[in-house]
Amino acid sequence: MASLKEKMAGKALPAVIFTIFLDVLGVGILLPIIPQLLANPHSSYYLLPAGWTFKGGLILLGWLMGIYPFMQFLSTPILGQLSDRYGRKKILGLSIAGTALGYVLFAIGIITRNLPLLFFSRAFDGITGGNLSVAQAVIADVTPPEKRTKNFAMIGAAFGLGFVLGPYIGAKMSAPGLSFFGLFHTPRWFNPATPFWFTAALSFINVLLIIFLLPETHKHMKRVKLRITQSVRNIAKAATYPGLRVVFPSVFLFWGGFSFFQTFFTVLLIQKLHFSASNIGDYFAYVGIWIAFTQAVITPIIAKRYKNYQVLRVSLLLVGIGLLGNLWAHNTAQLLLVTPLFAVFVGQTIANSTSLVSTTVGPEIQGEVLGINFSVQALAQAIPAAMSGYLATMGISTPVLAGGAAIIAGGLVFWIIYRPAKHLLHQTHEPAPAVH
Repeated sequence: MASLKEKMAGKALPAVIFTIFLDVLGVGILLPIIPQLLANPHSSYYLLPAGWTFKGGLILLGWLMGIYPFMQFLSTPILGQLSDRYGRKKILGLSIAGTALGYVLFAIGIITRNLPLLFFSRAFDGITGGNLSVAQAVIADVTPPEKRTKNFAMIGAAFGLGFVLGPYIGAKMSAPGLSFFGLFHTPRWFNPATPFWFTAALSFINVLLIIFLLPETHKHMKRVKLRITQSVRNIAKAATYPGLRVVFPSVFLFWGGFSFFQTFFTVLLIQKLHFSASNIGDYFAYVGIWIAFTQAVITPIIAKRYKNYQVLRVSLLLVGIGLLGNLWAHNTAQLLLVTPLFAVFVGQTIANSTSLVSTTVGPEIQGEVLGINFSVQALAQAIPAAMSGYLATMGISTPVLAGGAAIIAGGLVFWIIYRPAKHLLHQTHEPAPAVH
């Protein structure tokens, strides 16, 4: 049985990790491009018509970034239920096909300067893009509890790699005539839509990988009554799991704070440090390298010595402190100096929070619980994104201040209310701390 599970894991993990990578890649590609479209009147990419104020562009930027996670919030639990009912493979394939179409529509929206189409494409991509919970459920299906932190760290590594390549690809593929270390220049036909055509093609390839390589990993299929309003029910239901109702508030505050950073730190870089789109791509690639390094090297080492909740007690607080530390930077050198503190503990928090949620419940409801977890994340990302534009009109640093405060609050909540002896139902599955 163990050998069969290992063989299944060997086939499932590569396809699933690539799926997660594409999810993050698509979000990362937006980071250097959207501010140029809506919040930088001096950019040649600027799409807003005459008469729009800078503050109006900031508000529109927040809503455009927020509509994707909001639609994910609505659709994720439905996809999770469907994967429990019909299997992971079918739902992943269909959702990724929708993601490919969403990228195509966004590219067309840029070319035609059609703002409503940009919003529609992000909403459509959000509806079909709530597949991270399904991908996480695949990992949970094929991984014994004691190895989940290690394999969920692979999610973080894919997250980090997507965060490296997404902004970098978005920045470099959106600009014609850009030099690559003097070796060659980007083609003259490159424009802000080019990265989205590229990612659409990658998504299509991923659909083929799912069809031909991914085995069906779910062995507890059950008929469930689908509810359109399940996302709202999930937020209430999150409080009914004894071991998770004390984890989800911290998860919510962490992702909410990270969303403030993800949505508006690019605008801060443009206004404060005068970064170009290419500079923004380089910076987020630097952040992603640290996240990927953390997941590939640091997290497996830490997982052998400390339990998930022990890591989270430290990492949550240090993510918030590191995010606030970014505001201290007044030049590029200072920014690059403080960024690793923030990025390393982002990587630790992502892997350990997901693993803690997974190991707290049984295998028969992994899809449901991970769907609830992602609903919490998506709502946490949607609300701050929409708020960010309004906060930024009061001061360009305000969204980042709010993000750091939210994450620190999440760390304090976790310290105060989480008790492993009471809440960790599957403690025997967790690796014991090393004896020093």
